[in-house]
Amino acid sequence: MFISEALAQTSGAAGGAGGGFSMDALQQFLPIILIMVVFYFLMLRPQQKKVKALREMVNNLRRGDRVLLQGGIYGKIASVPAAADTELVVEIADKVQIKVTRSAVAEVLEKTQPVAASEDKPGKSDKAE
Repeated sequence: MFISEALAQTSGAAGGAGGGFSMDALQQFLPIILIMVVFYFLMLRPQQKKVKALREMVNNLRRGDRVLLQGGIYGKIASVPAAADTELVVEIADKVQIKVTRSAVAEVLEKTQPVAASEDKPGKSDKAE
């Protein structure tokens, strides 16, 4: 008995509102939108930059670089097989080499300078002129 009267009163009030977009609705959603924007700039964007830098670091690995693997092993890259883009051979001690994936590299401690590449660049620029 009381329920039907209560439903009748609320449905009449909702019909009189007009059903359009009101300023009150914007005020209700504005805090949620602001939280999402702050969340993006404080959490998601820095994480995306970090992932991009890690991907770039892993792609630029070359022979002779000293690296730290994710398992806590320090080593020196002995070779980067051309056939397998995902594998590296890391020397962890004298004459002890292990094969790891590129994603196992957590940090590059020392980069080697490319000797052959620096010699090729002046020759290529001289030929281009």
